[in-house]
Amino acid sequence: MLEEKMFAFAMLGSEWVLWLLVLLSAACLTVAIERMLFLRQNRTPLAKLQQAFSTFLEGGSTESFSTDLKNLPGIEASILQSGLTAHGRGGHAAAENAIAGRIVFERTRLDRGIIIIGTTGSNAPFLGLFGTVLGIIKAFADLATQTDEGAASVMAGISEALVATAIGLLVAIPAVVLYNYLRQRNKNLLSNLQSMSHLMLSRLDESSGQETKKEA
Repeated sequence: MLEEKMFAFAMLGSEWVLWLLVLLSAACLTVAIERMLFLRQNRTPLAKLQQAFSTFLEGGSTESFSTDLKNLPGIEASILQSGLTAHGRGGHAAAENAIAGRIVFERTRLDRGIIIIGTTGSNAPFLGLFGTVLGIIKAFADLATQTDEGAASVMAGISEALVATAIGLLVAIPAVVLYNYLRQRNKNLLSNLQSMSHLMLSRLDESSGQETKKEA
């Protein structure tokens, strides 16, 4: 009974696998475009951020830097502003905790959806191979029922089945490239942000120490 059902399933051939690969490819492209648009809309203008940050490190006031950050959109400015606010309320440790918490939150937002691309990239070749196996099974089953010109029928069926493997690779390679690109881009963004956060906190601690000495 089970063998008959599995054989009937195999007789469906590789066409449905091809359609599945096409749908996965479209899903990957959709996610990639959405992620790129998300970053473009939520990233702080680099030139303006660097200018404000350099001015602050060179001796600019905390109030002026805070105003600059509030006027800038995007993830980087928002996280630095949260650290700046926390430092004023609770010192260095509070600022570190605030920045770390925001980075974890933003990493989740940045990585949202790209697991679809990664999963497709790692599994599309296997789906293609699966479709090829199904196509070959169907080709030999057709040979058993069609003795006339059987060899030609089998070769044609195998050729069609091998298309599934080719399509699987065609889907997988761009998906892997996109996945690696998006992950590395997010990693670089957050790494640069952590570096800027450490420099900002060092400058804030220095300013706090100078004010303490003046009061003493």
